[in-house]
Amino acid sequence: MADTTQSPSPFGALWSRIDKAWLALVLILVAVALLDPPQLAPTVVFGSKALLSTAPFILFAIFAIGYLKATGAENLLAKAFVGRETRMILFAALLGGLSPFCSCEVIPFIAALLAVGAPLSAVMAFWLASPLMDPAMFAITSGTLGFDFAVAKTLSAVGLGLLGGFLTMAFAKSPVFVDPLREKPQVGGCCGVKQPFSGKPKWAFWQDADRRVMFRDAIVENGAFLLKWLTLAYVIEALMIHYIPADMIAGVLGGDGVGTILLGALVGAPAYLNGYAAVPLVDALLEQGMSNGAAMSFVLAGGVSCIPAAIAVWALVKPRVFAAYLGFAMLGAVLAGMSWQVVA
Repeated sequence: MADTTQSPSPFGALWSRIDKAWLALVLILVAVALLDPPQLAPTVVFGSKALLSTAPFILFAIFAIGYLKATGAENLLAKAFVGRETRMILFAALLGGLSPFCSCEVIPFIAALLAVGAPLSAVMAFWLASPLMDPAMFAITSGTLGFDFAVAKTLSAVGLGLLGGFLTMAFAKSPVFVDPLREKPQVGGCCGVKQPFSGKPKWAFWQDADRRVMFRDAIVENGAFLLKWLTLAYVIEALMIHYIPADMIAGVLGGDGVGTILLGALVGAPAYLNGYAAVPLVDALLEQGMSNGAAMSFVLAGGVSCIPAAIAVWALVKPRVFAAYLGFAMLGAVLAGMSWQVVA
C-alpha cells in the first residue's frame, strides 16, 4: 500500500517561521529603494527618530506588563464576574479597558466563564473593552497622540464595554443571544495562553524564581512585539506623509460632520492588525487633516474588529453573537467619535 502521508515542504516550514511584520518592513524598504531611492534615507531617519522619541513610553509599557504578569494580576479578573449582573457588567468593562492582557490570552478565561454560566452581558462588556486599551497602549498613545486622546480613548473603551454589556442584558432573551456558545469552542490563541484562576497575585514577585523568569520572558516577548509593530508603523507613517496628499485626507476624513466619523469607523474596522501599530498611522492621518472625531472612531472600530480580537470572539460564540459584537463596536465607535469631536 502506498504511503499517502505528506511531509511539509521546506518552503512551507520556512514560511511559517518567518515573522510577517519584519518581512513586510523589509519588503517596504526594498520597494522604496528600488522605486524611489532618494526617499529611502529620509524614511529610515523618520522611523528611527520616531522610535527613539517613543522609547521612554515603550520601556515603561514593557516593564509594566512584565510586573503585572509576573505578579499574576490576571487572576483579579475573576472578581469582576461575581454578584449582580449590572455590577458584573460595570467591573467587566472597567477591567477590560485597563487590563494588560491581549485578546487571545483571555480566550480560555472567557471560555471557562461561559461554560460555568457567567452572563453573556458581562462577557460582552469585557470583550469589547479589552482590545482597546491597556497600560502599554495608554503609554504609547499618550506619547504619540497626546495624554488627552489617551484618556478619551480609555473612557471610550469602558463606555463601549458598558454599551455592549447593557444592550446584551436588555436583549438577552432575543433570538440573537439565546444559546450563544458554539458546540465545541476553540480555545487556542496567538500568544501562549494559559488557564486562569491559578492563585492569588504575589506583588513581591522577585522573591519567587519562577515569577522572575516570567518577568524576564514577558519583557523580552513584549519588547520584541512592540519594536516590530511600531517600527513597521513608523515607516508606513513616513511614506503616508510623503506620498499621500494632505488635501485628499482632509477632503475625505476632515470636517465636523457625522459622515466623516462614520467613515472613520468603516475604514478603521478592517484597516489594521493591532492597536499599537495604529497609533502612528492615526498620527499621520491627523497631521494630514483627519478630523478628531474620525480619528477616535477609527481607533475604536479598528481595535475591536482587529484580527486577534475578532478571533477571540469568533472562536467561542455563534455567528449571530459575533455579528452583534461587531455591531456594538461600530455603534460605540461612532458615538465616541461624535463626543470627542465636540470636546477636542
